[in-house]
Amino acid sequence: MRLQKYIAFCGAASRRKAEAYIKDGRVAVNGEIVTDMGVSVDGGDEILLDGKRLFVEEKKVYIILNKPKGYITSVQDQFKRKSVIDLISGIKERVYPVGRLDYDTSGLVILTNDGDFTYRVTHPSHNVEKVYIAKIAGVPTSSGIQKFEEGLKIDDYVTAKASLEIIKISNNICEIKITIHEGRNRQVRRMCEAIGHKVIELKRIRIGGIDIGDLKEGQWRCLNEEEIANLR
Repeated sequence: MRLQKYIAFCGAASRRKAEAYIKDGRVAVNGEIVTDMGVSVDGGDEILLDGKRLFVEEKKVYIILNKPKGYITSVQDQFKRKSVIDLISGIKERVYPVGRLDYDTSGLVILTNDGDFTYRVTHPSHNVEKVYIAKIAGVPTSSGIQKFEEGLKIDDYVTAKASLEIIKISNNICEIKITIHEGRNRQVRRMCEAIGHKVIELKRIRIGGIDIGDLKEGQWRCLNEEEIANLR
């Protein structure tokens, strides 16, 4: 199989992240650094990532977690901040977060060691919904909501169609429900700011058909077969 897919099968990263590792010269095949995405490997080859040999994970693990604010959705961090990985215990397989959730955002995170599963959940072509509850300063106008839902220009890209539903208004603070199909860096916050509203609080409550349910902050559980099939 292709090298990047093998790395994903080993549970070391998603396929997209594996491609970045290869490009950066962090992967060696049988003692030689490889930067070509077209290289194919098999179980008899020695694959090293940052000098550590990779082996295909036999058991696939799928976890959902209610992330508190103040945790990163990365395995490691140069600033030594707390990671969602620190909240998982008793799992011997090496898992990693599916997609990202901002440091200051709480809510649903999926972790796995299945690279193909990660690709299906995160790639825009699969159209997986991500649903958030936000508290914002001020009340969106009908024209602001229309712009939000039709797509907003942020830096060098235009966001895909989304939805914004007002839940309640109190003292010029508006609670809203947002549904997007992408996962760009700080996307929900930046979309709200683009129509003139600062996000005060943000929580992700659903990915695809998987709801955060009654999981308390910091708690996690394994997905069941039906939930895994739903996301696939």
